[in-house]
Amino acid sequence: MGQTQTWTIPFYVSVSALAFVFSKIVIAVICYRSRRRNREKKQLVFHQSFMGGKLAMFKSPKTKSLDSNTLLNRIAKLRNEDVIGSGGYGMVYKLVIDENTSFAVKKMNRLSAEHDRGFERELEAMGDIKHRNIVTLHGYYTAPQYNLLVYELMPNGSLYELLHGTSSNKAVLDWPTRYKIAVGAGRGISYLHHDCIPHIIHRDIKSSNILLDHNLEVRVSDFGLATLMEPDRTHASTLLAGTFGYLAPEYFDTGKATTKGDVYSFGVVLLELLTGRKPTDEEFFEEGTKLVTWVKLVVQEEKEEYVIDKCLVNSPTKEINRAFDIALMCLETEPNNRPTMSEVLKMLEHIKSDSEVV
Repeated sequence: MGQTQTWTIPFYVSVSALAFVFSKIVIAVICYRSRRRNREKKQLVFHQSFMGGKLAMFKSPKTKSLDSNTLLNRIAKLRNEDVIGSGGYGMVYKLVIDENTSFAVKKMNRLSAEHDRGFERELEAMGDIKHRNIVTLHGYYTAPQYNLLVYELMPNGSLYELLHGTSSNKAVLDWPTRYKIAVGAGRGISYLHHDCIPHIIHRDIKSSNILLDHNLEVRVSDFGLATLMEPDRTHASTLLAGTFGYLAPEYFDTGKATTKGDVYSFGVVLLELLTGRKPTDEEFFEEGTKLVTWVKLVVQEEKEEYVIDKCLVNSPTKEINRAFDIALMCLETEPNNRPTMSEVLKMLEHIKSDSEVV
């Protein structure tokens, strides 16, 4: 009979393994303490319970002198005439505190556990994000019947309103402005995909979720449908969500939201900026097509000039054509053939010369 073979690990290997494990523990402790310190820095201005609800506001220049009772009294007086829009989970109101302080408040009815999970996702995704192209969450209020999110107010509303709204809020946007908006939105989404820890799939990228401040600087908004990508599932989520006209074709087969799905949706937004047309324009329905297929067909026939918004006819042709090329890359039918958002952003930034400030 053969002898049983035994293995002994050399001493230096054991020490090396222990050192490796110890270093991992040290790194984990440092990361934990760092994240804890960062959360402690984001101190609450106040966190109190009122009438069965709970109000929390985060410290910022805009909230440091805010009184909780004043805020709650103003919230209680919100009416239908204060509505300025609607997001994936509810209505959005304009909340005026005084002549210098205003907020956007999103109200979400607590109809189901899914709504509550959506609220918690949004808080988790938004609470620690500080980026110039992501809308700032100032605080929240929870009550038995509804939840509220308190955001910074964007005085110029959404890109959708400026491109497709009524005559009162519609604006004529020149190419430099549209280009600036495209790059700003690209930066915000790229940050969510690549720089947030954990990374974030937005899931509902559309022109109505691209908000604009008084200088027409972009803030990407509405993370009610966002999904945090944990390390063990960094590419996909299975919660059905999104807006018709912006959804990637594979979504209808798999039901999975991915970063490449976000890239597709951003490509649709680029087409909106270039054509001035809505993805769900009635004319497309009548013809049995949609914005994406219409543009692809015209581009194949090398007749791009027929789809360009009339407001852009005197814009730099090379820049417009390059933007079309980038949009079509985002709109590739096969997800693996689409660029990442970081690659999209680099291509957008290089449309202009490196010496020109975006």
